[in-house]
Amino acid sequence: MTGNNQTLISKFLLLGLPILSEYHFLFYALFLAMYLTTILGNLLIIALVRLDSHLHTPMYLFLSNLSFSDLCFSSVTIPKLLQNMQSQVPSISYVGCLTQLYFFMVFGDMESFLLVVMAYDRYVAICFPLHYTSIMSTKFCTSLVLLLWMLTTSNALMHTLLMARLSFCEKNVILRFFCDISALLKLSCSDTFVNELMIFIMGGIIIIIPFLLIVMSYVRIFFSILKVPSTQGIHKVFSTCGSHLSVVSLFYGTIIGLYLCPSSNNSTVKESAMAMMYTVVTPMLNPFIYSLRNRDMKRALIRVICSKKISL
Repeated sequence: MTGNNQTLISKFLLLGLPILSEYHFLFYALFLAMYLTTILGNLLIIALVRLDSHLHTPMYLFLSNLSFSDLCFSSVTIPKLLQNMQSQVPSISYVGCLTQLYFFMVFGDMESFLLVVMAYDRYVAICFPLHYTSIMSTKFCTSLVLLLWMLTTSNALMHTLLMARLSFCEKNVILRFFCDISALLKLSCSDTFVNELMIFIMGGIIIIIPFLLIVMSYVRIFFSILKVPSTQGIHKVFSTCGSHLSVVSLFYGTIIGLYLCPSSNNSTVKESAMAMMYTVVTPMLNPFIYSLRNRDMKRALIRVICSKKISL
């Protein structure tokens, strides 16, 4: 493979998670437990939204898609991480790296978009409660979710194809535990101007603009809260938005700190820890945040359990 647009290497080494040998088994068990918790927690939310008719609302349609995205987001990186922890050489093939990059961007971008539409849903519900059902109709919400999936898959495909045209000559060590687009660009021996330009443009559309829209939504919600005379109404608003704000803080906080505000003295361990936060920890915590702070989810779980007992 010697063409200008071909890679000269067949695999990459993923060395972004340095773990001492005496702690190897402990971290393997920890990551496996976190992954299983993520799978079971998000599957539970999807099942509850599916089975309980009281949760057939726009908010829980978005939440079930977020849970599916979280489930897949973790599945893109953690199984390969666990496999590499068992092998002597933590590697990934060239094709496998591009495949991982594609699905990582699909589900990562989808989570960003879903957090925006969930913020918009809360904004409409609080600021325009009388028009909520007409604005957030089932047809509109379903069409919006389908559109978001189309946008994320198209964006991920574009970046993956742009990455596939680059050459990788000698350097093949990625200082992350997964195939990250910024890490791959540093290894390329080709001109990466087009790739970096598209990352700058699409990064603003997928990360910056959604984050600003979420901030704007909650600013409007905050001013609406000030008009509520009773403390009961204020408590209800905060209980409704608290779960979503917690997830937004976890997801965007680590991404902005890692990609948009990088520090020159960031170590590999620090960057890996921050990447672990939004790729592993956030998808695992989302089900707990929404179930523990959400009365509707608790009641739905009780109803489903009771209905199963009655049927048995």
